[in-house]
Amino acid sequence: MRDIGSCVSEQVVKISDSSCSNPTNQTCRPPKFIPSIQNAVTCLYKTKLSTQKQLHITVTWCKNPLDQGLSITVGDDPSSTFKINTNSRIFRKKKGTRMFESCNSKIDVFWDLSNARYDSGPEPIDGFYVVIVVDSKLGLLLGDIDEETVTKKFKTSISFTQFSLISRREHFSGNTHYSTKAQFCDTGEAHEILIRCGGEDESGFKYPVLSVCIDQKKVIRVKRLQWNFRGNQTIFVDGLLVDMMWDVHDWFFKPATGFAVFMFRTRSVLDSRLWLEEKVHKEQERVEFSLLIYACKNQ
Repeated sequence: MRDIGSCVSEQVVKISDSSCSNPTNQTCRPPKFIPSIQNAVTCLYKTKLSTQKQLHITVTWCKNPLDQGLSITVGDDPSSTFKINTNSRIFRKKKGTRMFESCNSKIDVFWDLSNARYDSGPEPIDGFYVVIVVDSKLGLLLGDIDEETVTKKFKTSISFTQFSLISRREHFSGNTHYSTKAQFCDTGEAHEILIRCGGEDESGFKYPVLSVCIDQKKVIRVKRLQWNFRGNQTIFVDGLLVDMMWDVHDWFFKPATGFAVFMFRTRSVLDSRLWLEEKVHKEQERVEFSLLIYACKNQ
């Protein structure tokens, strides 16, 4: 039996199954289409303070025709969620500070979105900062501000603070074409991900086909999607095993209210391929990342 290492080619992205199949050579040329609208992004961060205390911090960016802003939750208590509305006619605050308590800690939030620049989604790409301080220790730093400025401006300690993005959830609405980016590990690059669901003619009949492309390279292709509406495959990205799962059942059987789910999740070679069977490893901390895409089809 071949080991995993012998199955990895020099290419960054390849399809893999239990027999270590060869990578596809198909390229993904983006067609002329308008991608769906991204209206919400939720990022879950794991923070380890210099005091060794660990916390989960959830940051959600949202955008709709009336409002735009973000919400911040420290820990698992939704009652402690802090919301900022940056696009309301009644209340608009693009720069400020806020203090609240959660997880038996004092939380200070500093933000400046005055010069934030956005792409097509609700999450700013530059020109902003969000700083979260937990018990006078830096808990999370987002945006363009550097650590030295944080120390001087907010008078907080940054030593030994570690935080990493462990989960990202994106909500789309519109057609069946979705475009986003993901960084599967802290040391890796951000990769372009394109998911397309379209028709394909076979012997005079048109069947729906799911195509997944990373950096314009086609890595997954599922034919006759109305029969294969649920499934999973494994790909290699930056030397990591990444399981990709899709569930488009509701598109076919609940078209009025249903939505599709696409998920990318990294895993260790030693983990079970069926990552839905969670196992708790107490001997070591596992570094994982997952990207979930919830897709509503409005047309």
